[in-house]
Amino acid sequence: MCKVLVLYYSKHGKTALLAQKIAMGIEQQGAQAIVRTVPDITHKTEFVPDDSVPSQGHLYVTKEDLMHCDGLALGSPTHFGNMASPLKYFIDSLTDIWLKGSLVDKPACVFTSSSSMHGGQESTLLSMMLPLFHHGMCILGLPYSEPDLHTTRSGCSPYGVSSVEIVNKNKLSDEESTLAIAMGNRLARHAQKLGK
Repeated sequence: MCKVLVLYYSKHGKTALLAQKIAMGIEQQGAQAIVRTVPDITHKTEFVPDDSVPSQGHLYVTKEDLMHCDGLALGSPTHFGNMASPLKYFIDSLTDIWLKGSLVDKPACVFTSSSSMHGGQESTLLSMMLPLFHHGMCILGLPYSEPDLHTTRSGCSPYGVSSVEIVNKNKLSDEESTLAIAMGNRLARHAQKLGK
C-alpha cells in the first residue's frame, strides 16, 4: 500500500488540524497516511523530551518514516515568514538521507498556519519547498481547478494549504478544510502514480 507521510510541527493546534484534514484526503484515495510530528526544542537546541514517544498526540517522526514514505506533506506554523525552528532542526539533520537520494522523485506538498492574514504564509510555504527541492522531490501546489481556492477569504494559495487563526479561532474555515482534503487527495494520487 502507498504510504504518505504527513509531517508537521504545531504550537497551538491549527497546523495539526490541517495535517489531520490532509491525512483524511490521503486516505480517501486509498493510500495510508502516516501522521508524525517533531518535538519542541529548548533554547539550547536540544530536543525535549529525549525519548521518541510524546506524552500525547502523534508520534515523533523518525528518519525511517521519511525514507520509507511514497510522498510527503510538510507543515509548520509561520514564524516570521519562515518555518518553525523545531521542524527546521529536524530537516537540518537529514544530510544522510540526502546523500542516499532517498527522497528523489517522490511527491511533496507544504502547508502552514498563521495568526494574521499577512503573517508571511506564502513566504513560509515557499521557504519550506527549498529543502525538498534539494532532496529531489516533486513539489505539488494547489491548483485553481479547486473551486474553493477562488472563494476563500482566509487561508490557502497555489503554493499550498494554509489557515489564518484570526479568522477562525481554533478551527478551520470550510474552504480551508475542503482544500486541505483536496491537497491530500492530490498528493496521494501522485504518490500512487510515481510509486509504480
